[in-house]
Amino acid sequence: MDWSFLIEGRDAICVSTDSRNLPEGCIFVALKGETFDGNTFALKALEQGASMAIVDDETVYNSIQQAGEYSALLVENSLLALQDLARAWRRHWGKTIIGITGTNGKTTTKELLAAVLSTKYNTHYTQGNLNNSIGVPLTLLQLTAAHELAIVEMGASHPGDIKELVDIAEPNCGLITNVGKAHLQGFGSFEGVMKTKAELYDYLHEHDGFCFRNTDNPHLKQMAGDLQTVAYTTGSMPEGTQLVGAYNSENIQAALCVGEYFGVSREAGLEAIRAYVPSNNRSQRMVTERNTLIVDAYNANPTSMQAAINAFKGEAYILGAMRELGDYSHTEHQNIVNMLLERKADQVLLVGDEYRETTAPYPIFSNVDDLIEQLKAHPISACTILIKGSRSNKLEKILPML
Repeated sequence: MDWSFLIEGRDAICVSTDSRNLPEGCIFVALKGETFDGNTFALKALEQGASMAIVDDETVYNSIQQAGEYSALLVENSLLALQDLARAWRRHWGKTIIGITGTNGKTTTKELLAAVLSTKYNTHYTQGNLNNSIGVPLTLLQLTAAHELAIVEMGASHPGDIKELVDIAEPNCGLITNVGKAHLQGFGSFEGVMKTKAELYDYLHEHDGFCFRNTDNPHLKQMAGDLQTVAYTTGSMPEGTQLVGAYNSENIQAALCVGEYFGVSREAGLEAIRAYVPSNNRSQRMVTERNTLIVDAYNANPTSMQAAINAFKGEAYILGAMRELGDYSHTEHQNIVNMLLERKADQVLLVGDEYRETTAPYPIFSNVDDLIEQLKAHPISACTILIKGSRSNKLEKILPML
């Protein structure tokens, strides 16, 4: 669709899919989900000050037209229209976009990269976890003429997901942090993970782009083929950062490499990384009145769980189940239990019925609320505790108990 009637002459565009958060003059896009239909809120959004409603329900469109005082656009599919508008706006903006994906570390690397590049450029980057088929378009539509660079994070749980997102964002260059065992239920296998993540490389190869790549990683080498590469290595963890876990060294080296390519000195990049404070339960070190907590409970998969356990030096583990593993679930949870047994962990508490099918000799709780009751009856003190598990475990609820 030709979106020039909305884009021409603009330095910024305001688009929202939430009628509860609608700045004056914003364009409202009515999306549908399993439990909601944004079309039902379109007229209300216009009454609240939206400049236009993009809808895919003809009845709603006709009712808006009959009202006579509001602007509406009827499309076949509102989500596809949002993505198409975002692509058009990205082309109108016309500057460099760095695409980033990977099994582990993509959000942390994105945050570090933003910290580094922001020392020199007005940098726009994905906020929170807006890295899917809705989040990526909304991220692009937040670009303004004042922005000089953009970093767009892309997540995936099924084959084709990354291709869909790169076709919207059209990155000039990109970075895959790594590939590991995550969302195996959706991808079908580790090979499926590799193929899907490589869709970023495929796009860059087809459009004369290039990648930033950890040359220590054989999987990335295989996936990149002859794609033009700016190389970095895993390196070692620099001193003075507020990130925990040696596995963050490659995230840091990636951010420094991209920074140097865009003219940020290594010294300035390191200073920015040392000032970065992790949040959102990712690689956070928290010191409470009773314990030291290593909180990495935003997400978990077999690769990231094993890396966290290997990097941990402490007395206690509180680990949640890993989800979306399909037929691999039993084997991967048993592997985690085996690691804990080999490390002769002092204290282990496991959350999730997936652990009940393993040989774990540790207490297992069906959910976080059961664990909270245990912690009330038997508080933990004077320990360094690793807290990690898939987001659905809601392990952040136990933090006040520790």
